[in-house]
Amino acid sequence: MAARPPSPSLPTAVTGGASRDAKTRPAPLARDITLRQLRYFQAAAETGQFSMAATREHVSQSAITNAVLALEQRLAVRLFDRLPHGVALTAEGHRLLQRVAGILDSVEDMLREPSLQGPGQQGTVSFAASYTVLGYLLPALLARFRSHYPDIVFDLRDLDRVEIEEAVLSGEIELGVVLLSNVTRAQRFAHRTLIRSRRQLWAAPGHPLMQGGAPTLKEVAAHPYILLTVDEGETSTLRYWKSKRLAPDIAFRTTSMEALRGLVAHGFGVTVLSDMVFRPWSLEGKEIEARPLADAVPDMEVGLIWRRDEPLSEPAQLLRDFLVYACGAP
Repeated sequence: MAARPPSPSLPTAVTGGASRDAKTRPAPLARDITLRQLRYFQAAAETGQFSMAATREHVSQSAITNAVLALEQRLAVRLFDRLPHGVALTAEGHRLLQRVAGILDSVEDMLREPSLQGPGQQGTVSFAASYTVLGYLLPALLARFRSHYPDIVFDLRDLDRVEIEEAVLSGEIELGVVLLSNVTRAQRFAHRTLIRSRRQLWAAPGHPLMQGGAPTLKEVAAHPYILLTVDEGETSTLRYWKSKRLAPDIAFRTTSMEALRGLVAHGFGVTVLSDMVFRPWSLEGKEIEARPLADAVPDMEVGLIWRRDEPLSEPAQLLRDFLVYACGAP
Protein backbone atom coordinates (compact mmCIF):
# COMPACT_ATOMS: atom_id res chain seq x y z
CA MET A 1 0.00 0.00 0.00
CA ALA A 2 1.30 3.45 -0.87
CA ALA A 3 2.47 5.58 2.02
CA ARG A 4 -0.09 8.04 3.30
CA PRO A 5 0.56 11.73 2.87
CA PRO A 6 1.01 13.69 6.07
CA SER A 7 -2.15 14.37 8.09
CA PRO A 8 -2.18 18.05 8.97
CA SER A 9 -5.19 19.70 10.50
CA LEU A 10 -7.78 20.62 7.90
CA PRO A 11 -7.01 23.92 6.14
CA THR A 12 -8.87 27.06 7.08
CA ALA A 13 -10.86 27.00 3.82
CA VAL A 14 -12.77 24.05 5.24
CA THR A 15 -12.48 24.47 9.01
CA GLY A 16 -12.93 28.21 9.25
CA GLY A 17 -10.60 30.75 10.86
CA ALA A 18 -8.29 33.18 9.16
CA SER A 19 -4.80 34.56 9.48
CA ARG A 20 -4.54 38.12 10.74
CA ASP A 21 -1.66 38.77 8.41
CA ALA A 22 -3.50 39.13 5.09
CA LYS A 23 -0.32 40.22 3.29
CA THR A 24 1.58 37.02 4.04
CA ARG A 25 -1.36 34.63 3.97
CA PRO A 26 -1.41 32.31 0.90
CA ALA A 27 -4.32 32.45 -1.54
CA PRO A 28 -7.47 30.99 0.06
CA LEU A 29 -7.94 27.27 -0.60
CA ALA A 30 -11.63 27.92 -1.21
CA ARG A 31 -10.73 29.41 -4.59
CA ASP A 32 -9.76 25.92 -5.75
CA ILE A 33 -12.52 23.90 -4.05
CA THR A 34 -16.04 23.83 -5.43
CA LEU A 35 -19.37 22.88 -3.90
CA ARG A 36 -19.69 20.22 -6.59
CA GLN A 37 -16.44 18.57 -5.43
CA LEU A 38 -17.71 18.59 -1.86
CA ARG A 39 -21.04 17.09 -2.92
CA TYR A 40 -19.32 14.32 -4.91
CA PHE A 41 -17.03 13.60 -1.96
CA GLN A 42 -20.06 13.34 0.34
CA ALA A 43 -21.78 10.96 -2.09
CA ALA A 44 -18.70 8.72 -2.25
CA ALA A 45 -18.39 8.73 1.53
CA GLU A 46 -22.06 7.83 2.06
CA THR A 47 -22.27 5.11 -0.59
CA GLY A 48 -18.81 3.56 -0.13
CA GLN A 49 -18.35 3.20 -3.89
CA PHE A 50 -17.39 5.71 -6.56
CA SER A 51 -19.71 3.93 -9.01
CA MET A 52 -22.65 4.22 -6.63
CA ALA A 53 -21.83 7.86 -5.93
CA ALA A 54 -21.86 8.50 -9.68
CA THR A 55 -25.27 6.84 -9.95
CA ARG A 56 -26.65 8.92 -7.08
CA GLU A 57 -25.32 12.18 -8.51
CA HIS A 58 -26.20 11.28 -12.12
CA VAL A 59 -22.68 11.82 -13.40
CA SER A 60 -19.89 9.61 -14.73
CA GLN A 61 -17.69 7.69 -12.31
CA SER A 62 -14.69 9.65 -13.56
CA ALA A 63 -16.36 12.87 -12.35
CA ILE A 64 -16.48 11.45 -8.81
CA THR A 65 -12.91 10.12 -9.01
CA ASN A 66 -11.53 13.41 -10.31
CA ALA A 67 -13.35 15.43 -7.65
CA VAL A 68 -11.97 13.26 -4.84
CA LEU A 69 -8.45 13.33 -6.26
CA ALA A 70 -8.60 17.12 -6.58
CA LEU A 71 -9.65 17.44 -2.94
CA GLU A 72 -6.94 15.05 -1.77
CA GLN A 73 -4.27 16.91 -3.71
CA ARG A 74 -5.44 20.35 -2.58
CA LEU A 75 -5.78 19.36 1.09
CA ALA A 76 -2.65 17.16 1.07
CA VAL A 77 -4.45 14.29 2.83
CA ARG A 78 -5.75 10.89 1.82
CA LEU A 79 -9.53 10.95 2.22
CA PHE A 80 -10.29 7.33 1.28
CA ASP A 81 -8.62 3.96 1.49
CA ARG A 82 -9.19 2.18 -1.81
CA LEU A 83 -10.51 -1.35 -1.21
CA PRO A 84 -11.15 -4.22 -3.68
CA HIS A 85 -14.90 -3.55 -3.73
CA GLY A 86 -15.22 0.09 -2.75
CA VAL A 87 -13.70 2.80 -0.58
CA ALA A 88 -13.56 3.57 3.14
CA LEU A 89 -13.01 6.94 4.78
CA THR A 90 -9.71 7.59 6.50
CA ALA A 91 -9.64 9.48 9.77
CA GLU A 92 -9.05 12.68 7.82
CA GLY A 93 -11.92 11.77 5.52
CA HIS A 94 -14.28 11.36 8.47
CA ARG A 95 -13.31 14.77 9.81
CA LEU A 96 -13.82 16.42 6.43
CA LEU A 97 -17.19 14.70 5.97
CA GLN A 98 -18.48 16.29 9.18
CA ARG A 99 -17.44 19.71 7.91
CA VAL A 100 -18.80 19.15 4.41
CA ALA A 101 -22.22 18.07 5.69
CA GLY A 102 -22.53 21.36 7.54
CA ILE A 103 -21.36 23.39 4.54
CA LEU A 104 -23.81 21.77 2.12
CA ASP A 105 -26.68 21.99 4.60
CA SER A 106 -25.96 25.69 5.06
CA VAL A 107 -26.06 26.24 1.30
CA GLU A 108 -29.38 24.38 1.07
CA ASP A 109 -30.82 26.48 3.89
CA MET A 110 -29.67 29.66 2.16
CA LEU A 111 -31.27 28.66 -1.14
CA ARG A 112 -34.53 27.87 0.61
CA GLU A 113 -34.84 31.40 1.92
CA PRO A 114 -38.04 32.87 0.45
CA SER A 115 -36.20 35.97 -0.75
CA LEU A 116 -34.06 33.78 -3.03
CA GLN A 117 -36.91 31.71 -4.46
CA GLY A 118 -38.81 34.44 -6.22
CA PRO A 119 -42.08 35.98 -5.08
CA GLY A 120 -44.38 33.02 -4.31
CA GLN A 121 -44.14 31.01 -7.52
CA GLN A 122 -47.40 29.11 -8.06
CA GLY A 123 -49.14 27.06 -10.70
CA THR A 124 -49.19 23.57 -12.21
CA VAL A 125 -46.63 21.95 -14.50
CA SER A 126 -47.78 19.02 -16.65
CA PHE A 127 -45.04 16.61 -17.64
CA ALA A 128 -44.38 12.93 -18.21
CA ALA A 129 -41.50 10.49 -17.82
CA SER A 130 -40.78 6.97 -18.99
CA TYR A 131 -40.19 3.97 -16.71
CA THR A 132 -36.42 4.18 -16.36
CA VAL A 133 -36.31 7.94 -15.90
CA LEU A 134 -39.19 7.97 -13.43
CA GLY A 135 -37.72 5.16 -11.37
CA TYR A 136 -34.04 6.08 -11.29
CA LEU A 137 -33.58 9.79 -11.94
CA LEU A 138 -36.56 12.00 -11.14
CA PRO A 139 -37.75 11.33 -7.55
CA ALA A 140 -34.81 12.93 -5.72
CA LEU A 141 -34.67 15.82 -8.21
CA LEU A 142 -38.38 16.53 -7.89
CA ALA A 143 -38.09 16.50 -4.10
CA ARG A 144 -35.37 19.15 -4.33
CA PHE A 145 -37.48 21.23 -6.73
CA ARG A 146 -40.46 21.05 -4.37
CA SER A 147 -38.33 22.30 -1.47
CA HIS A 148 -37.60 25.45 -3.50
CA TYR A 149 -41.06 25.89 -5.03
CA PRO A 150 -43.58 24.30 -2.61
CA ASP A 151 -46.59 25.97 -4.26
CA ILE A 152 -45.99 24.53 -7.72
CA VAL A 153 -48.15 21.45 -8.31
CA PHE A 154 -46.96 18.45 -10.35
CA ASP A 155 -49.22 16.87 -12.96
CA LEU A 156 -46.85 13.94 -13.55
CA ARG A 157 -47.67 10.99 -15.80
CA ASP A 158 -45.99 7.63 -16.39
CA LEU A 159 -45.94 7.09 -20.17
CA ASP A 160 -43.78 5.31 -22.69
CA ARG A 161 -41.60 7.23 -25.08
CA VAL A 162 -44.02 7.25 -28.03
CA GLU A 163 -46.89 8.39 -25.80
CA ILE A 164 -44.74 11.18 -24.37
CA GLU A 165 -43.78 12.43 -27.82
CA GLU A 166 -47.44 12.47 -28.91
CA ALA A 167 -48.55 14.22 -25.70
CA VAL A 168 -45.91 16.94 -26.09
CA LEU A 169 -46.77 17.55 -29.75
CA SER A 170 -50.50 17.72 -29.00
CA GLY A 171 -49.99 20.13 -26.09
CA GLU A 172 -51.46 17.67 -23.57
CA ILE A 173 -48.25 18.01 -21.52
CA GLU A 174 -45.55 20.68 -21.57
CA LEU A 175 -42.41 18.67 -20.85
CA GLY A 176 -41.26 15.12 -21.45
CA VAL A 177 -38.35 13.52 -19.63
CA VAL A 178 -37.18 10.68 -21.86
CA LEU A 179 -34.27 8.62 -23.09
CA LEU A 180 -33.22 11.06 -25.80
CA SER A 181 -31.10 8.37 -27.42
CA ASN A 182 -34.39 6.60 -28.32
CA VAL A 183 -36.31 9.64 -29.59
CA THR A 184 -37.17 9.48 -33.28
CA ARG A 185 -36.68 12.68 -35.31
CA ALA A 186 -35.59 14.75 -32.32
CA GLN A 187 -35.66 17.86 -34.53
CA ARG A 188 -39.46 17.90 -34.10
CA PHE A 189 -38.89 19.10 -30.52
CA ALA A 190 -36.96 21.64 -28.57
CA HIS A 191 -34.77 19.42 -26.44
CA ARG A 192 -31.97 19.47 -23.90
CA THR A 193 -29.69 16.71 -22.64
CA LEU A 194 -29.63 16.28 -18.85
CA ILE A 195 -27.19 13.40 -18.35
CA ARG A 196 -25.21 10.88 -20.33
CA SER A 197 -24.90 7.63 -18.40
CA ARG A 198 -22.10 5.23 -19.30
CA ARG A 199 -23.01 1.63 -20.15
CA GLN A 200 -20.92 -1.05 -18.45
CA LEU A 201 -20.82 -4.83 -18.15
CA TRP A 202 -22.60 -6.28 -15.10
CA ALA A 203 -21.69 -9.73 -13.77
CA ALA A 204 -21.46 -11.73 -10.57
CA PRO A 205 -18.18 -11.50 -8.62
CA GLY A 206 -15.68 -14.05 -9.87
CA HIS A 207 -17.21 -14.25 -13.34
CA PRO A 208 -14.52 -14.92 -15.99
CA LEU A 209 -15.27 -11.61 -17.73
CA MET A 210 -14.38 -9.79 -14.50
CA GLN A 211 -10.83 -11.17 -14.61
CA GLY A 212 -8.01 -9.53 -16.58
CA GLY A 213 -8.46 -6.56 -18.87
CA ALA A 214 -11.63 -4.86 -20.07
CA PRO A 215 -13.69 -7.40 -22.07
CA THR A 216 -14.85 -6.86 -25.64
CA LEU A 217 -18.38 -7.39 -26.88
CA LYS A 218 -17.09 -10.43 -28.77
CA GLU A 219 -15.96 -11.92 -25.45
CA VAL A 220 -19.30 -11.03 -23.84
CA ALA A 221 -21.10 -12.80 -26.71
CA ALA A 222 -19.58 -16.10 -25.56
CA HIS A 223 -21.59 -15.99 -22.30
CA PRO A 224 -25.34 -16.14 -21.55
CA TYR A 225 -26.88 -12.67 -21.68
CA ILE A 226 -29.78 -11.24 -19.67
CA LEU A 227 -31.68 -8.70 -21.79
CA LEU A 228 -33.79 -5.94 -20.23
CA THR A 229 -36.67 -5.12 -22.56
CA VAL A 230 -38.37 -2.24 -20.73
CA ASP A 231 -38.08 1.30 -22.21
CA GLU A 232 -37.13 -0.10 -25.63
CA GLY A 233 -34.14 -1.81 -24.02
CA GLU A 234 -34.00 -4.58 -26.60
CA THR A 235 -34.00 -2.19 -29.55
CA SER A 236 -31.30 0.09 -28.12
CA THR A 237 -29.15 -2.86 -27.00
CA LEU A 238 -29.26 -4.73 -30.29
CA ARG A 239 -28.53 -1.50 -32.17
CA TYR A 240 -24.97 -1.22 -30.86
CA TRP A 241 -24.40 -4.98 -31.00
CA LYS A 242 -25.37 -4.97 -34.69
CA SER A 243 -23.02 -2.05 -35.32
CA LYS A 244 -20.20 -4.42 -34.31
CA ARG A 245 -21.70 -7.25 -36.41
CA LEU A 246 -22.23 -9.26 -33.26
CA ALA A 247 -25.20 -10.60 -31.30
CA PRO A 248 -25.51 -11.43 -27.60
CA ASP A 249 -26.35 -15.00 -26.57
CA ILE A 250 -29.72 -14.09 -25.01
CA ALA A 251 -30.61 -16.55 -22.25
CA PHE A 252 -33.46 -14.54 -20.67
CA ARG A 253 -35.56 -11.53 -21.58
CA THR A 254 -37.25 -9.59 -18.78
CA THR A 255 -39.11 -6.34 -18.16
CA SER A 256 -38.13 -6.44 -14.47
CA MET A 257 -34.97 -4.73 -13.30
CA GLU A 258 -35.02 -6.69 -10.04
CA ALA A 259 -35.38 -9.99 -11.90
CA LEU A 260 -32.43 -9.02 -14.07
CA ARG A 261 -30.31 -8.15 -11.03
CA GLY A 262 -31.18 -11.45 -9.38
CA LEU A 263 -30.32 -13.49 -12.47
CA VAL A 264 -27.01 -11.67 -12.91
CA ALA A 265 -26.08 -11.91 -9.22
CA HIS A 266 -26.83 -15.66 -9.17
CA GLY A 267 -24.62 -16.25 -12.20
CA PHE A 268 -27.27 -17.02 -14.82
CA GLY A 269 -25.78 -14.51 -17.22
CA VAL A 270 -24.31 -11.05 -17.73
CA THR A 271 -25.73 -7.82 -19.09
CA VAL A 272 -24.68 -4.36 -20.29
CA LEU A 273 -26.61 -1.47 -18.74
CA SER A 274 -26.05 2.14 -17.73
CA ASP A 275 -24.59 3.45 -14.49
CA MET A 276 -27.84 5.31 -13.81
CA VAL A 277 -29.64 2.05 -12.99
CA PHE A 278 -26.71 0.19 -11.44
CA ARG A 279 -26.94 -1.19 -7.90
CA PRO A 280 -24.15 -3.42 -6.53
CA TRP A 281 -26.57 -5.99 -5.10
CA SER A 282 -29.71 -7.96 -5.96
CA LEU A 283 -32.97 -7.89 -4.05
CA GLU A 284 -31.65 -10.82 -1.97
CA GLY A 285 -28.46 -8.95 -1.18
CA LYS A 286 -26.15 -10.87 -3.52
CA GLU A 287 -23.34 -8.81 -5.01
CA ILE A 288 -23.12 -7.50 -8.57
CA GLU A 289 -20.01 -5.94 -10.11
CA ALA A 290 -19.69 -3.54 -13.03
CA ARG A 291 -16.73 -2.80 -15.27
CA PRO A 292 -16.08 -0.88 -18.50
CA LEU A 293 -15.99 -2.56 -21.89
CA ALA A 294 -13.11 -2.37 -24.33
CA ASP A 295 -15.49 -1.56 -27.20
CA ALA A 296 -17.01 1.88 -27.59
CA VAL A 297 -20.63 1.52 -26.49
CA PRO A 298 -22.94 4.56 -26.70
CA ASP A 299 -23.99 6.22 -23.45
CA MET A 300 -27.62 6.26 -22.40
CA GLU A 301 -28.73 9.86 -22.89
CA VAL A 302 -31.54 11.30 -20.76
CA GLY A 303 -33.09 14.65 -21.52
CA LEU A 304 -36.08 16.96 -21.89
CA ILE A 305 -38.36 17.57 -24.87
CA TRP A 306 -40.96 20.33 -25.33
CA ARG A 307 -42.80 22.01 -28.18
CA ARG A 308 -40.84 24.25 -30.48
CA ASP A 309 -43.76 26.45 -31.45
CA GLU A 310 -45.20 27.36 -28.05
CA PRO A 311 -43.59 29.03 -25.02
CA LEU A 312 -43.55 27.12 -21.76
CA SER A 313 -45.58 28.31 -18.79
CA GLU A 314 -43.60 29.84 -15.95
CA PRO A 315 -43.82 26.69 -13.75
CA ALA A 316 -42.62 24.55 -16.67
CA GLN A 317 -39.74 26.95 -17.35
CA LEU A 318 -38.74 26.79 -13.69
CA LEU A 319 -38.78 22.98 -13.72
CA ARG A 320 -36.85 22.79 -16.99
CA ASP A 321 -34.20 25.22 -15.81
CA PHE A 322 -33.94 23.53 -12.41
CA LEU A 323 -33.41 20.07 -13.94
CA VAL A 324 -30.76 21.41 -16.30
CA TYR A 325 -28.96 23.11 -13.40
CA ALA A 326 -29.33 20.20 -10.96
CA CYS A 327 -27.96 17.69 -13.47
CA GLY A 328 -25.02 19.94 -14.29
CA ALA A 329 -25.95 19.94 -17.98
CA PRO A 330 -23.77 22.20 -20.14
